[in-house]
Amino acid sequence: MIKTRGLTKRFGALTAVDGLDLDVREGDVYGFLGANGSGKTTTVRMLLGLVLATSGDIEVDGEVMPGAAARVLPRVGALVEGPAAYGHLSGRTNLMLLDASGGGSSRSTRKRRVGEALERVGLSAVGRRPVRAYSLGMRQRLGLAAALLREPRLLVLDEPTNGLDPQGIREIRELLLALNARGTTVFLSSHLLAEVEQLCTRVGVLDRGRLVMQDELATVRAPTGRVVVRTPDADQVAGVIGRGVVHRDSDVVVVEGLDAPTLNAELVKAGLRVSELGPERRTLEQVVLEAAERAGSTGVLR
Repeated sequence: MIKTRGLTKRFGALTAVDGLDLDVREGDVYGFLGANGSGKTTTVRMLLGLVLATSGDIEVDGEVMPGAAARVLPRVGALVEGPAAYGHLSGRTNLMLLDASGGGSSRSTRKRRVGEALERVGLSAVGRRPVRAYSLGMRQRLGLAAALLREPRLLVLDEPTNGLDPQGIREIRELLLALNARGTTVFLSSHLLAEVEQLCTRVGVLDRGRLVMQDELATVRAPTGRVVVRTPDADQVAGVIGRGVVHRDSDVVVVEGLDAPTLNAELVKAGLRVSELGPERRTLEQVVLEAAERAGSTGVLR
């Protein structure tokens, strides 16, 4: 759905994006991760033809960009660097004007599409309110509604949950998952690791303009071969296991060289309390930090 080869963007002496090879496949929910200033938004703008690349190639939905933008962009919904809108007009009117600019449909059809888009993002009740009265989170929802107007095959979203409260973030997550289940590919640029971990199927990590990791989320978070034991009897558990302990915290013991059923049997036999026992998996935060460290970065994602 999105492929880049050697994609590079320089601003004078600054290389903002450096030799990027993205591979976003049809049906993905792809998390594009990076610290602020890592080049995420510049990349997104190049994908949409808003900024010209210094060098490299871009394909979106099987066509070369930006040359095929007139054909490709009607199939793409996008939210980049926050939504643009006329503040004195209502959210509904803003969407009607935006939809009319695409042409090819009647007013009744546009009205129906706008109503459905506002409903999807939870703005039906305030659709007639002037946008200048919207909170930041409401503006983000309006921008997402604009991206959804024409049932896009691909959604390209830059920090779409910016300004939303936890309830709003959950609602947007559920909406994106529902759209993906119906066939929409989602490309999500974000620095919110917890949200990406709950939403995405594939991830790419951008560090100082370079792609330092790209893989299936399930692969990078596969079991490490170690077992994590949570227990109020950590000292006694460590004593029973002995040399197999590779990490010990206040109520956590990480064990190597024993499978979970065997370890559980030994702890039960010793009469020790265990609140949780299972395979160790790296968090997405650990994966991203390790990728950045291998690339020699000192940047930190939050």
